[in-house]
Amino acid sequence: MLVLTRKVNQSIIIGDGIEVVVLEVRGEQVRLGIKAPRNVEVHRKEIFEQIHAENEAASSTDPTDVPD
Repeated sequence: MLVLTRKVNQSIIIGDGIEVVVLEVRGEQVRLGIKAPRNVEVHRKEIFEQIHAENEAASSTDPTDVPD
C-alpha cells in the first residue's frame, strides 16, 4: 500500500483522469472530493463490497428457482 501525507486542499492523481482532494480533516474523519470521469464508478468500500456480494449471490441463483 502506498501511503501519502497530504494537507487540506492538496490532492493526489490516480491514472490519467482521477483526482482525490483532501477537503477537510475533522477529528478522525477526512472529507475527500473525487474528480473522476463519469464512466468510473466511485463507491465507499462497504457499499462496493455489498454490491459485489449481491452480484455474486445473483449469479449463483439457479434460473429455475426464479418465479415467472
